[in-house]
Formats: sequence, structure tokens, C-alpha cells
Amino acid sequence: MIPIAKNVLAVISGVVIGSMVNMGLINIGPQIVSLPDGADLSTMDGLRDSMKLFTPMNFLFPFLGHALGTLSGAFVAAKVASSHQVKFAIGIGVFFLIGGATMVSMLGGPMWFNVSDLLLAYIPMGYLGGILACGKRPQTA
Repeated sequence: MIPIAKNVLAVISGVVIGSMVNMGLINIGPQIVSLPDGADLSTMDGLRDSMKLFTPMNFLFPFLGHALGTLSGAFVAAKVASSHQVKFAIGIGVFFLIGGATMVSMLGGPMWFNVSDLLLAYIPMGYLGGILACGKRPQTA
């Protein structure tokens, strides 16, 4: 396969797989960690209004979705890429970081969650996904 085409496929597959893992964890979260009474997740407005009712446990699956979605997408992207595997993995982390920052600006939420989510779930997981896919720490020049 042509290297450029393989790298484009790496980005697309990383975004798709990462998004599927993210949404899967976010969707099963309320089945495992009960929502507070009166929480409405059916609309963005309902979710924004329900945030004040959430306990820290209610933020577990969103964080896991963001972190493991980024990790899996970065891993796949690095495995598929023909070159610069860790850079592609970190690129997936940046892509999901932009999505996370957009959601924070739309939904708000507790500052402790927003800061920990944005700092820990995206770029570090993208880098870790690249390292895991490569099987070793990349060499520096």
C-alpha cells in the first residue's frame, strides 16, 4: 500500500475506533453507576443541568471513555501508520483533546473533572498508545 494512503487510513481508523470505544464506555456508564434522581441525559441541556447532581463516581465512565478511547485510537493509528507512528498516535490524542475541550465549553462541569480530564485523558494516552503499539520507547535524535 502507498505510505500516504496507509497514513491516511491510520488517522481514519484511529478516530473511528477511538470514538467507538469512547461512546461505548459512556453509554454503558449509567448502567453500572446509577444516575442521581432527576438526572436527564436525553438532551445537551438536560445533561448540562444534571451535572450539579452528579457525584464523583458519575464522572468515572466519562473519564474512562475519554482516556481509553484515546488510547485505543492512538494504538490503532500507530499500528496502521507506515511511518512516524508515535506522532500519529499523539495526533489522535490532539484530535480527541479538541473534542474534549469543545465538550467542556458546551457542558461545563466541575473544575476538578475538567482539568483532570483535559490533562490526563488525551495527550498522555495518545503517547502511551503510540509507545504500546511500537513495543518500545522511540529513539530520540
